[in-house]
Amino acid sequence: MPIYQQGSLNTTALVVPDLYVQIVAPQNLVLNGVPTNVIGVVGSAPWGPVNQPVAIGTMADYAQAFGPVMVRQYDMGTSVATAVQQGATNFRCVRVTDGTDAAASTAIGLVGGGNFAVMISALYTGSGGNGITVTLSAGSVLGQWQAVVAMPGMVPEVYSNLAAPSNAAFWQNLVNAINQGNGPLRGPSQLVVATLGTATAAAPAAFGPQGLGGGSDGAAGVTSAIMVGQDSLPRTGMYALRNQGCGIGVLADMVDSTQWTTVAAFGLSEGVYMILTGPAGQAISDAVTLMQQAGLDSYSAKLMFGDWVFWNDQANGQTRLVSPQGFVAGRLGNLSPEQSSLNKPLYSVVGTQRSGVPGSGQTATYSDAELGVLFQAGIDVIANPQPGGAYWGVRCGHNTSSNLAINGDNYTRLTNYIAATLAAGMGQFVGQVINTGLFQQIRSTQLSFLQALLAQGILGSLDGSPPYSVICDTSNNPLSRTSLGYVQSDAQVQFQSINEKFIVNVEGGQTVVVQKQVLPS
Repeated sequence: MPIYQQGSLNTTALVVPDLYVQIVAPQNLVLNGVPTNVIGVVGSAPWGPVNQPVAIGTMADYAQAFGPVMVRQYDMGTSVATAVQQGATNFRCVRVTDGTDAAASTAIGLVGGGNFAVMISALYTGSGGNGITVTLSAGSVLGQWQAVVAMPGMVPEVYSNLAAPSNAAFWQNLVNAINQGNGPLRGPSQLVVATLGTATAAAPAAFGPQGLGGGSDGAAGVTSAIMVGQDSLPRTGMYALRNQGCGIGVLADMVDSTQWTTVAAFGLSEGVYMILTGPAGQAISDAVTLMQQAGLDSYSAKLMFGDWVFWNDQANGQTRLVSPQGFVAGRLGNLSPEQSSLNKPLYSVVGTQRSGVPGSGQTATYSDAELGVLFQAGIDVIANPQPGGAYWGVRCGHNTSSNLAINGDNYTRLTNYIAATLAAGMGQFVGQVINTGLFQQIRSTQLSFLQALLAQGILGSLDGSPPYSVICDTSNNPLSRTSLGYVQSDAQVQFQSINEKFIVNVEGGQTVVVQKQVLPS
């Protein structure tokens, strides 16, 4: 009684009399939506891999992977921290440098003439490596040694039972332990690498803790071109975020308008909502002119006016003026994709340049005329008050597109979400035989996904009818096309609108006649 998977047996060419069991895969295939809360952030940092996306969930994760928040332009940690305070919990972080970054190091087993037995170098470049220390001490077993590599905020790495049958053998054992691990509980170092020197005949001696030095961040010369990076292998900067599943993207503090269309094009190709910003202290007229000169008109980008935010940086113990990007990206990342950033509270905002320096007692709000100029130009802004009350929030909820049908946050994010989900799941039908059954499977798979969106309130309609349709049959797949291997599925999805202009009519006066309504008992 042989057992086969359906499709692996030609059931029209059986010869041997027997029972043939075929395992039939479920016919109702389903799509699971892709995450929409992944925020890609590009910027400088004092530690960590360069041009490699790293998954981060909390500021503790960030500190371990990239070091502390720094007070400087293009700092990645600042954008992540402000986004985390809006509830964001899923990041892909890419560190960039200007090429002058260097790894901290120290030599041990020193002898005359500057020769050494082993060079200990930080695993990554950056000033964060200057906090690493190395300690060498006698082990618990006579004739053996123990090395400890430590870094603030990290669990110390202990390498025990380092045998020393000879001086040269000991230094080799030390290098092997650090680079390869020494036992099932102590793998290779996540902080340093070790390299043999020329003085391996030197006798080991206890020391420490001995600090590493000379590490530099390579942050001073970072430019907008470095932030954007190159789209050739190995990819750098923004392009290192390709295929990382990001729904939102931030190039920290990048205000170069000549790069805006390039960033927007990346957002279109990857389905990423790119959050841009104007320079700090920007005038409204300058912002509009800059927008026109840049030629930015795309639903894949959201441009924030250069009214930067005063933020209480607890890590550095000061109130700083920072880009609005992290606040906006974090708020969007903490919203379902059908939602708009309009009228949603932002947290940890002390003030903005427009509202005055904190503690000055001077405040200013935007007039409707000023907001109208910004919004008509496709520029959004963080402001207080909001339509819902006296709190900080995004005042418009639009992207940079001039097309009123697609210029909402909700259009960008929901379109990208649906497209990314279909791209991730519908490829399973490629390579299958084209017949009526295939058409039915394709259609039912998409319909079940859209029905799930309707059930969760991501889609909806005013009259209760399904806000979607999917066609995949002979009407849009004639033989002239299918004979060439083409299959086409046409879906229409109606999004829910955002209440942006709420009109409440009130008629009052002594002469008003109120038509009383009798409520049913």
